[in-house]
Amino acid sequence: MDRLQEFLSLMRRTPLVLKDEKSVQVSIETVLNSHGFDFKREVRLSQKDIVDFMLKDGIAVEVKLGGRPMPTFKQCERYCEHPQVNALVLMTAKTMGFPPEVKGKPCYYVSLSTGWL
Repeated sequence: MDRLQEFLSLMRRTPLVLKDEKSVQVSIETVLNSHGFDFKREVRLSQKDIVDFMLKDGIAVEVKLGGRPMPTFKQCERYCEHPQVNALVLMTAKTMGFPPEVKGKPCYYVSLSTGWL
């Protein structure tokens, strides 16, 4: 999981374009490519669930600019139920609490604004 810690550190210090969710995703993809991360975009976990990014080793990354915390949490909770997800990272512009573990999987929170500080 060293690559996970590297990803978290990189995302927390990188200013990303926050125009809309798609712009954020393009910014993240650019950073991941420039740092040699192995990942896929828009990975279908089930008929209902599509995670924004899936990094090597089953690290799911969900990006949210807006929305209410409870539906966002429920979505992340569903993602953690899938066997191909080993850890989950929620990247959001919303200030919210996020547990360190959901459904037995480690979870991480990245504020999209910290890269601009």
